[in-house]
Amino acid sequence: MSVSLPNWRRTMSDDVLGFLGLMRRAGKLSNGEDGTRQAVRSGKAVLILLAADASANTEKKAAALADSRQLPLIRLSADKETLSSALGVAGGAVFAVCDRGFSQALQKKLRTEQEE
Repeated sequence: MSVSLPNWRRTMSDDVLGFLGLMRRAGKLSNGEDGTRQAVRSGKAVLILLAADASANTEKKAAALADSRQLPLIRLSADKETLSSALGVAGGAVFAVCDRGFSQALQKKLRTEQEE
């Protein structure tokens, strides 16, 4: 399966960043390459997210992980610094959403922002 990599070009709203923070506080967002890899391999991940400024190497690794489990992969418009600040974590370029409901709600929010 080829991995789609939509690019959400607009700046992420505080609503979306806050929603990502909610997922982290709920324990449904793994961060960093190691956390994402562990979530994917354990079968918990349902969506992989990349920061806008993720390196080509990180993108390649994330795409391979997504492809291995046929997971969607989305590049966000927020950079690592913005995501780290919003989530209260140190420098993360890749994240795994580990809840189907949160994943669907996030994708809906991102589509809505893209359409505006």
